[in-house]
Amino acid sequence: MPNYSKLHDLISHRVTIEYDTGARITGTLASCQPTTGPVEFAVMSDAKMYDSRGRMVRDVGELTVCPNVVTSIALDEGPRGRDLK
Repeated sequence: MPNYSKLHDLISHRVTIEYDTGARITGTLASCQPTTGPVEFAVMSDAKMYDSRGRMVRDVGELTVCPNVVTSIALDEGPRGRDLK
């Protein structure tokens, strides 16, 4: 698992999180959770979301994101969930 703890050093800086699709989020890194060690969630203020073509699709005051690599997505409702791997 990658170590995201270096994100703590970027708090109060403007950062861009880019995804494998080309989509990206730009904003000021406001905080990280947990407050020490590997980062699992990050709060970004004045965040702008861009699609893979570089078009801004949303401008929000605050956004909580998970900057980690996604390993699977599963349906979490109904009688039994299905993996979407």
